[in-house]
Amino acid sequence: MSPADEPPDGGPSDAALLAAHVAGDPAAFGVLFGRHRDRLWAVALRTTGNPEDAADGLQDGMVAAYRRAASFRGEAMVTTWLHRVVVNACLDRLRAQKVRRAEPLPDDHEERGGRGSLVSATTDVEDPADLSVRAERRRLVLDALGRIPAEQRAALVLVDMEGYSVLEAAAILDCAVGTVKSRCSRGRTRLAGLLGVLAPGGDPDHEPPGNPLPPPSVRPQGSRAPP
Repeated sequence: MSPADEPPDGGPSDAALLAAHVAGDPAAFGVLFGRHRDRLWAVALRTTGNPEDAADGLQDGMVAAYRRAASFRGEAMVTTWLHRVVVNACLDRLRAQKVRRAEPLPDDHEERGGRGSLVSATTDVEDPADLSVRAERRRLVLDALGRIPAEQRAALVLVDMEGYSVLEAAAILDCAVGTVKSRCSRGRTRLAGLLGVLAPGGDPDHEPPGNPLPPPSVRPQGSRAPP
């Protein structure tokens, strides 16, 4: 299910909030950002690979969106436009760094992210050994993501982790559908090589190198499977 401009609670649409902001409503943009904050944070966090850059990228993106709201022409959904601005801000930050950091996600990233997951959802009570395995798997995947080109990482985050369709990811990244498919394919190939430790024989619960990211069946309910 794609994010929609029409909220389920019957409140003002995203487009209406953005128009109100442009017209001078001081509260409209805050309401719009609050509506999509969790998912924008999750995308920024997984695109940059660490919370500090994610926070900076999200802030840069929201400042840009706030200032450029009048340029929005309605050719895409407001949510698509917001994601595009945030992803571009994160990619700009990554490109500007000479040395990329590969820090682990904060302990509350699943709660704040709200969508998508690198591992299956946990139950309230779990074996400490299982938690340790999941933490190590998360660390390995995030470290590997930090070592592939930023454009490939962004495509994989949107399609394989956030569950956007290739068409939606192309709209967010402002590129051709074929470009997204190519970036995903190349990114998966690179991850397969980097995540060889997750291959069968290392841990039977891990995905084989040909598909280093979790299958749709282990994503939390509500995230969309890639086409």
